[in-house]
Amino acid sequence: MNINQLETLLTISKTMSFRKAGELLNLTQPAVSAQIKSLEDEFETVLVDRNQPVTLTDAGRVFLEHAERILGIVEELKQRLSDLHHTPQGHIRLGTTTSIAIQILPRVLSYVKNQFPLIKTSIHSMPTSQIMTSVENGSIDIGITYLFDKVPSLETSVLYYDTFELVASPEHPLASSAHIAIDRLRDTPFIMLSPDTAGRRFVDQVFKKFNISPPIVMELSSSEEVKRMVELNLGVGIISKMSIYNELKHGTLKMIKVDELESSHPVGVIYKSGRYLSSAMRQFLSDLKGMPEEQFFATE
Repeated sequence: MNINQLETLLTISKTMSFRKAGELLNLTQPAVSAQIKSLEDEFETVLVDRNQPVTLTDAGRVFLEHAERILGIVEELKQRLSDLHHTPQGHIRLGTTTSIAIQILPRVLSYVKNQFPLIKTSIHSMPTSQIMTSVENGSIDIGITYLFDKVPSLETSVLYYDTFELVASPEHPLASSAHIAIDRLRDTPFIMLSPDTAGRRFVDQVFKKFNISPPIVMELSSSEEVKRMVELNLGVGIISKMSIYNELKHGTLKMIKVDELESSHPVGVIYKSGRYLSSAMRQFLSDLKGMPEEQFFATE
């Protein structure tokens, strides 16, 4: 058994095709078949059902679980050996919300790319709850999100504080007021963030406390989507203040103060406790934690 055979089985499980697996691995289809046949002969079992589409047998699925763990260990070994050169390098999988990705990461990643060109990053946009889970199960390396929940298995560090603000189109009736009582929202149509987002969880808690159930005309997965619908005057929204700098500057949105919403929320970086930190992760975390809070705010 060798590493190439394990990578071939993993690729077949994803592509469900010997031909497609060969194309991705730069191998001929007979070479792919030969690698799988060699594995099957060595372990005296059938790993792949060769009917179309190609699927793994029960034995193949069990084998794949162990293969993925072995490949993960090999990747960590490569990273540890690479780190011996003391040059921050490697691949970081970042998970964050859409609004944070748009507002913060361009400046952060631009700095990292300029200072440490051997550090590569990939960005995965997802709700806060999914970020926590993904860091825990290892599908992403580092999360940047709202730190509402304390999870013992995760290390956290606050980067800055944000608030959630009521916004409306300049044409909306509420836009003529700079400050309103929360009771005025009882019958106001809302464009809400989806229930699995940090912002929506906060809004639901506030509305429940004051027994307010405004009509919801739309639920959307990101602040960017909410902003666009609010700009069209289809309803009001409550979204991150960090995400509305440009809209306030250009006058396409009006921010309206509501005392009950005035609560600061920590935004920070998370990673799994006790995991091996590559040179890339150590450098990225060090620089991120060392940035002054004002560095995260839009200055355009």
